[in-house]
Amino acid sequence: MAIKWDSSLSVGVDEIDTQHKALIESINELLEACRQGKGKEAVGKILAFLETYVVEHFKTEERLQKGANYPKHSHHKGLHTEFMINVAELKKQFNTHGPTLPFVIMVNKAVVEWLSTHINKEDKDFGLFLRKV
Repeated sequence: MAIKWDSSLSVGVDEIDTQHKALIESINELLEACRQGKGKEAVGKILAFLETYVVEHFKTEERLQKGANYPKHSHHKGLHTEFMINVAELKKQFNTHGPTLPFVIMVNKAVVEWLSTHINKEDKDFGLFLRKV
């Protein structure tokens, strides 16, 4: 199921919201490719995107958190590290077994669920904190 960007996903920090929109757009491209039966071709592309873009996005969030003395910075950074470990594991599985249908479904589920949960809970909490300081 595609993620539709709307104000409910906004964390209230333009730089982060812009990056989240790009992440969601990329995820939706994968979901659309899956809907068209082309998920196997698209999954490698999304994994490569996640390896690069998400690292930059996480750096942005962590820089802003440190600059604002966000008290949950270590926890938030740990979640980012955990996600990157999971992406590395997905990439390893992709390189070993290729883009099987169960793998494509697993990537969709893992990325969509993580992103929507992370934005709605962790990032919104940080956005609220940042707007108060």
